[in-house]
This record gives sequence, structure tokens and C-alpha cells, in this order.
Amino acid sequence: MSRNLVLATMVLVLCGAATWLAGWLPAGRRDQGDAGASARQLEARAWRRIWLTLLPAGIALATMFGWALQEPGVTDEPLLPIAALFAIPIGLLCLRSAFRAWRALRRPHDMPAIATVGLLKPQILVADGVDGALDSDAMEAAIAHEDAHRRHRDPLRIWLAQIATDLQWPSPFARRRFDEWLTTLELARDEDARLAGAAGEDLAAALIEVARMPRASRPVAMVGLTGTDLAFASRVRRLLSPVPPLTKDRPRALVFALSVVLVAAVLVGVSYGDYVLRAMPFIGG
Repeated sequence: MSRNLVLATMVLVLCGAATWLAGWLPAGRRDQGDAGASARQLEARAWRRIWLTLLPAGIALATMFGWALQEPGVTDEPLLPIAALFAIPIGLLCLRSAFRAWRALRRPHDMPAIATVGLLKPQILVADGVDGALDSDAMEAAIAHEDAHRRHRDPLRIWLAQIATDLQWPSPFARRRFDEWLTTLELARDEDARLAGAAGEDLAAALIEVARMPRASRPVAMVGLTGTDLAFASRVRRLLSPVPPLTKDRPRALVFALSVVLVAAVLVGVSYGDYVLRAMPFIGG
């Protein structure tokens, strides 16, 4: 049997199953209400919590890649017909995620008052009438907030995080991680705007005024000024308080550790990939 066919099936089944099962891990405590911590660090931690659930899938992918490196073009570990029973549910989940990702790219008929849109080249859109509703200082603060979204390419990040969350559907823990990150994202961009020169009280005034405007439907790949409802009260409190300082974090150590794990998984695949495959109930040989 073709090695590439076996590899594609194994990647679909193992990576899909690992991603789905990891989505059911408890989401942990919510920390966006910690007023003494920097929202930029809270956002980075919430972002990592989403993607660390994909680590088991990454290990499975690296192991299968290692197996493919040493396996000839025609493998002696053929797929059994029962493999379809494992592949079809995962495939349907992936199709659902792909459909929702496509639908999230469509622009709504009614745009939010102020929003950042665009995956690769995000731009800031301001609805008619917003200039008259906000004074000049509040408007500048709102634009500074959206410009922080633009610089960090947050519409693209939200779109990717939604895909990861959809691959773990219907886990409530996966959805909680996504919602918590969206909440801390708005708090972090408020801090970015204030560090760029916007006054907290001006941004709070813009936030309150825009929240009074009619709500429009918003696709996933778009960032509106008001963000999520859960963030509103916390954001106003933070905006009227000093910006918390950044504390020491160790993201480089985490990246190094993950790199070591993935390299080790490739080596395991090269040395023991045949044994791993033959342990699967849908692999013959």
C-alpha cells in the first residue's frame, strides 16, 4: 500500500483524535479579572493555553513524519477497512471547522461602529455617524485601540483560534479558553493604546458611547471596539487605573522545551514508527 495514503490517514486520525481529546482538558481558572497583572501578559497566557492543547497532535504529527522518513514508498503496514470508521468522524469534524472558517470571512451587511477587518492586511473601519457621537479625544483613543489590533493582526489570530476551537467541538472547556482569550485580548489592546499615548478616561468614554449604539452582527474574523460583554466592566475599571507593569515571563524556555519534545517525537518515529503503526487497530502487517 502507498506510504502517503497510510501517512495521510494516520495524520488525520491520530492528530484529529489527539486535538479533540485535548480540548476536553479543564480550562483552568479565569485570570482576566486580576487587576494587578498586565493584561498583555494575561492575553499571552490565554493565547498559549489555546495552542498548548494542540501539542498532542503536534507530537503525533512529528512521530508520523519520522516514520515516513524511513519508510519506503510502498509500506508493509497496510490500512484495514475498519480505518474508515475512525477517519470519517474526524473528517466530518474537520469539514465543519473548514465551513465555519469560510463563513467567518464574509462581511456582514451591518458593520460595527468601529472595527478592524482583514486577515493579511487589516484595516480600521469607522461607521457613519461615529465621529459626531465621540469627541476628538475619545475618537483618537478608539482609533489607537483599533490600531493596536491592526498591528498585531488580531483578525487573523482570532480566525486561527476559532479554527482550533472548532476542531475541539463540542468541548465547553475549549470554548471557555477561546472566550477567555477574547476577553483578555481587548484588555491587552487597551493597554497598548494607552502606552501609545491614549488617555484611559478617553478610551473608557469611547467604549461606553459605542456600547450604546445599535449592535451589528460580527463575523469571527473581525475585531470590534466593544469586544465581548464579559470584558466591559473589567475594561472600564482597568482604563481608570494605572497601567500594570510587565513582570518577567519565560516564553523562550517554553518554545525551547516544545522544540525538544517535537524533535524527540521525530526520532521516535524514525526508530519505532513501525511498532507504533502496528499497535493501531486499523493497521495490518
